[in-house]
Amino acid sequence: MITIKDKVRAFIVENFLFGDTSHQLADTASLIENDIIDSTAVVELVAFIEDNFGIAMVDSDIVPANLDSVDRISSFIKAKAPTV
Repeated sequence: MITIKDKVRAFIVENFLFGDTSHQLADTASLIENDIIDSTAVVELVAFIEDNFGIAMVDSDIVPANLDSVDRISSFIKAKAPTV
């Protein structure tokens, strides 16, 4: 079964690491500090979360505490998604 983390990691690898699976992306690694995402990528990430998990994100949701690692993104989705 594909987990939320699997979906998030696959999206990050495909869209921000350009399919480079050799990059070991730890669940707790900062996507910002490791230069994996920037402000434009955050917009793409928000669209991915909204489209795939039925979450309408507001400005106060778009913060590093929710979006800076695979773990943080997964936890945010679990907390906000209507049915996951």
